Amino acid sequence: MDEWIDYYDSTHTIYASKLHRDLHFQLIARDIIGYIGTPDAVVLDYACGEALSAARVADACGMLYLAEPAPGVRGRLIARFAPNTKVRVRSLEDVRKMAEQSIDLVVMNSVTQYMTPEELDGAFANVRRILKPGGRLVVGDVLRPEVGMPRDVIALLRFAAAHGFLRDALIGLVSTALSDYRQLRSRVGLERYSEADMVARLGASGFTASRVAVNIGHNPWRMTFVARPSLAT
Repeated sequence: MDEWIDYYDSTHTIYASKLHRDLHFQLIARDIIGYIGTPDAVVLDYACGEALSAARVADACGMLYLAEPAPGVRGRLIARFAPNTKVRVRSLEDVRKMAEQSIDLVVMNSVTQYMTPEELDGAFANVRRILKPGGRLVVGDVLRPEVGMPRDVIALLRFAAAHGFLRDALIGLVSTALSDYRQLRSRVGLERYSEADMVARLGASGFTASRVAVNIGHNPWRMTFVARPSLAT
């Protein structure tokens, strides 16, 4: 995961434009809000990235923890949300020290592809520890083995066409093809899981999990799972 952390902590070109970036985070915030059960819920966004629309999520819950491994991104989050008493920024190391059964909802969106299976198992085990007995873990934007980059491109172009940044998206795809992202993706790779694999992995970490019909974000070819602590563990 370290190389991906370094990449996202750099000046990257993963977004085609400011509009693309803003819409991306607005959509994720909207989808996260849909999983918040009560207005006093304690929510953890695990490896949240820039989280530009996190204030909307905070408005919908009691407390929002933004956990981010990239130190530069984390610094920007601290500065951006310092005035907001309902948002607290944490490192992933801080998350490992959180109190048991203290969180109602954990969201790990677009995270699994960047972690080794061992790192992911460790993260799931810690989330299981900090979740309340009635809490939920939402794992979103999981890449499938049989779905490759062309579907990601199609999903982006559809999203861009619907929201008015198609030209920027086309230019951005060319830039990405020549960027460090493409080289890093080819060298390090991205982890992919079938539906059965992800359900089994979550089960081994003490969850009862199932795939939901709609993925978080704009890509319909990726998967989202909702997991609850198993009563037997």
